[in-house]
Amino acid sequence: MNSKTTSNFQDMLETLPLQIQQSAREAYKFFNLNPNHPSLQFKKVHNTRPIYSVRINVDYRALGEIDGNDIIWFWIGPHR
Repeated sequence: MNSKTTSNFQDMLETLPLQIQQSAREAYKFFNLNPNHPSLQFKKVHNTRPIYSVRINVDYRALGEIDGNDIIWFWIGPHR
């Protein structure tokens, strides 16, 4: 699966604390190597659309939508 990010995702990422940005980049690398890496907790979060969540750390998540063989990351922020 190929990972892509939207410009909105990049804008959101840049507003996060540097430590969270670094954690997000590490999670992105893990995902590209193995989307099922246990630390990512990659899972579907929408009943009808192919939207998935990945764990950045205990407090932050990223959301992406699968489109064919691509996942397009469109949101990153606090998990509540």
